[in-house]
Amino acid sequence: MRASTSHIAALCLRCTLVASLFLGPLVAVGVARSEEIKIAKSGAALVLFVSLQRQSMS
Repeated sequence: MRASTSHIAALCLRCTLVASLFLGPLVAVGVARSEEIKIAKSGAALVLFVSLQRQSMS
């Protein structure tokens, strides 16, 4: 039995979803601990970041 194109596309989509569910949190932790991101948060970018954080908490 041959798999149709829609079945193959659905399988690829499921694999991508599962991979992103597993890799997403790991990437987020890596970005949060990155030194380049910490250095970039200065000046106007820091003000924007803090104001957006405060706005999201209220």
